[in-house]
Amino acid sequence: MATAKKTPAKKTTSTSKKAPAKKAPAKKTVAVKAVTAKKVTTKKPVTKKTAAKKAEKDRSFKLSTNQPAFTSFAITRQTVYWVILVSIIIFFQLWILNLQLEVSELIEMQRMSLEESL
Repeated sequence: MATAKKTPAKKTTSTSKKAPAKKAPAKKTVAVKAVTAKKVTTKKPVTKKTAAKKAEKDRSFKLSTNQPAFTSFAITRQTVYWVILVSIIIFFQLWILNLQLEVSELIEMQRMSLEESL
């Protein structure tokens, strides 16, 4: 025989102090209305139920292209591009060094001529 359990009565305890009673009953009803008007109801965000994900079908493995070893050497288009780029950079560096040497020689010649004239 199943018997329903009785739930114990909940006791309410208030930790806040009660406001002193006012003499005019009309003011109490106004105060009660003001308190009930200030109650804020919070809305809970609506949660969507997501369907369980279906298992993906098995896929066959694809053969990858044959990648040569990193240390192997083969002349490709990219190799030619890098050779051209590096040669241009070296050319400009040598040109700038040459200009610097010429300018330093000119400055030295001017300094020597000024020292002779004094």
